[in-house]
Amino acid sequence: MAPLSHDELLEIFSRLPAKAIYKFTSTSKSFSKLPKETYFASKQTQNSLLRDDTCFFIQPDITQSYNVHVEFHPLPGEELSSGVPQSSLEFLSNSAKILSSSNGLILCRATGENEVKLFITNPATQSWLPIPTPGEYKQNGTSIGAVDLKIVLECDDKDDYLVYLFYDNLVDWSSSNLDCKVYHSNEGVWKSKQERFFTGSRKLKFDMPVHHRGAVHFISDCFPSWNKKSPYFRPYIMSYNFESGNSRMLRVPKEARKGSHDLTCDMGIFKWGKATDPNQSICLVRLRKHVFTIWTLTHYETSEWRRVLKIKVKAMVKDHPIIRVKGYAVLNGDLLVFATEKKVYGCGLNDMRIQEICDHEFDFNVLRFTSYKDTLRTFGTGAGTLPLSLHTCGTRAGTLPLPSHKQCW
Repeated sequence: MAPLSHDELLEIFSRLPAKAIYKFTSTSKSFSKLPKETYFASKQTQNSLLRDDTCFFIQPDITQSYNVHVEFHPLPGEELSSGVPQSSLEFLSNSAKILSSSNGLILCRATGENEVKLFITNPATQSWLPIPTPGEYKQNGTSIGAVDLKIVLECDDKDDYLVYLFYDNLVDWSSSNLDCKVYHSNEGVWKSKQERFFTGSRKLKFDMPVHHRGAVHFISDCFPSWNKKSPYFRPYIMSYNFESGNSRMLRVPKEARKGSHDLTCDMGIFKWGKATDPNQSICLVRLRKHVFTIWTLTHYETSEWRRVLKIKVKAMVKDHPIIRVKGYAVLNGDLLVFATEKKVYGCGLNDMRIQEICDHEFDFNVLRFTSYKDTLRTFGTGAGTLPLSLHTCGTRAGTLPLPSHKQCW
């Protein structure tokens, strides 16, 4: 068999996760500069769109201005090929609260600051770029260290990205409408959307957005509502179309609405279907009285759902008499992951395979999962190397040298 050509090797390497590529760069001088080559990084990023996420971050779901420890774990089967440098994890733990993730980039807020400071980072390549603070958070010098940012990151199949920010109109606090601003990475400015986002009378969960059919979807809380005649008496899903600015309500399944005001009830929405599945949809997860129930949206226009799973937590975790679920998510459209007090477990929604994924070291009541894939994705000019901490460099991009392979992974 003839040896592979240089171009054939590049094609193969461009289909690997970032960690695997960095490992190869340490074995050959001819490949040592690959991760920094724009063409190769772009090709690897494009190929990664055909792969599912390979890893996830865990962090406590607490006020965004606090310093919080961040843990990183690969998904089953990705332990050797995917990951991020330890220095990136230390930076995130020292300086950042992860707000949103999309196709290899994560959006963060700087912690330990009274004012809002946002930045984009690719922890796999140890690069970052501050983005401007929206003007609404600079008015009157008000301290908003504990503000709950309603913000979403979206990366498309190109090299740019968009950040959507929803916020209350200071003139009309009682309104069920939120104003919307969009940050375009290729323009570097925030632009206001003319159409407002109608949220209904309930509070929406902006920490679990689902992009589907050109719109972003958020589920409401389950807190008891006293107005039974209101169409928003039970939990619901609201969507905001990026192009038209239209808001639309999707009803959750009738079965899910029953008992939804129980104080033990919690719901979340996630993407359903693999990255290459043309029929991707939305799945709804309800946790009530230590029982997971999951539905998938089968008909978008009429809000029709199909139940795919109902299982007791103790049926998946049999070694502990008392089990408290501290957080959950559906990753890659077919894997339910959930955290107990010490461990993270996974349940395949197609094969029903249950496995222990990892331990964790948090003592907080609620944990957040952020799905991630390690890519070489870039995000425009002006990006710098991650500093040790934002507290040592302010908001400017850092200039520390990129650590070597042995120091990073």
